[in-house]
Amino acid sequence: MRLQKFHDLIAAEFGGAHGGFIVTSHVLASLGDTPANLLDKGVDPREIWIELCKDFDVPKERWLGPDE
Repeated sequence: MRLQKFHDLIAAEFGGAHGGFIVTSHVLASLGDTPANLLDKGVDPREIWIELCKDFDVPKERWLGPDE
């Protein structure tokens, strides 16, 4: 997954401001850090996105983003 797609999914699911807050402050227990720090460390954005979906109980039908 490209980084832009990751940010698009965050904004679509959580909104711009709230999504940004989640990326910088929510610690993913399964990965041990915030999404922002994990991205800086080179972790695949797709892996981070999936773990966010699990933590926030995003229905699986929305894991790929909104229908275009």
